[in-house]
Amino acid sequence: MAARNFTPVNQIRLTNVAIVRMKKGGKRFELACFRNKVMAWRSKTEKDIDEVLQTHSIFTNTSKGQLAKKADLVKAFGTENEEEIVAQILEKGQLQVSKEERDHKNEESFQEVARMVAERCVNPDTQRPYTMTQIERAMKDIHVSIKPNQGLKQQALEVIRQLKESIPVERARMLLRVTIPSTHKPKSLKTTLEGLINIETEEWDDGDLSLTCTIDPGNFRSLDDHVKSGSKGEGTVEILSVTTVNTTDTTLE
Repeated sequence: MAARNFTPVNQIRLTNVAIVRMKKGGKRFELACFRNKVMAWRSKTEKDIDEVLQTHSIFTNTSKGQLAKKADLVKAFGTENEEEIVAQILEKGQLQVSKEERDHKNEESFQEVARMVAERCVNPDTQRPYTMTQIERAMKDIHVSIKPNQGLKQQALEVIRQLKESIPVERARMLLRVTIPSTHKPKSLKTTLEGLINIETEEWDDGDLSLTCTIDPGNFRSLDDHVKSGSKGEGTVEILSVTTVNTTDTTLE
């Protein structure tokens, strides 16, 4: 008679699971969850725990199907209520991610950072934008590594600083319209603003001043403060374009 394999009664076999793990009281405890549901639960977009857990059982080793002993659970969590224990592990445990999932997520984040940089930057020698592919290549050349626990926008700003060491790159200037009423000495205020902006057009209408100008994004808040304080809140700063670039050619110079 051919040999048969049996799964011990305290073991459960599961496949295609996302594991949430918590170490407590010197023991390891795990939950078997459906992929992509743990973060939905933590962000409150998923409220049905049965949609998150493949089983309400608590494991010491999910891949081997080994269940946690009740005595170990009580000792570690101070309660026999397994619903409370499951909720605690699900909320505070560490979500285990496979290497393939990590690599895929990292590649997505890398591309998103490259997209952010490409949208915000130009070659200062030509004022032409870089393509996302060009930025990705430049990032790889300087060995940019994405940090999983840091915001992508913050990392994009850091990448811009790093890229300045290898290629000509700077933040694209913003295109604005600044209006100053005649009652608040627009000529004097314009002189104050000239250190922050490059004036493209200047129009006067019954003493009111309208400037179309470009500015480094880092100076926008200062400009806005100057206009508001210099006009007692009656002047305005309107964003016409977040980035101003020369789009006649996108080749890497």
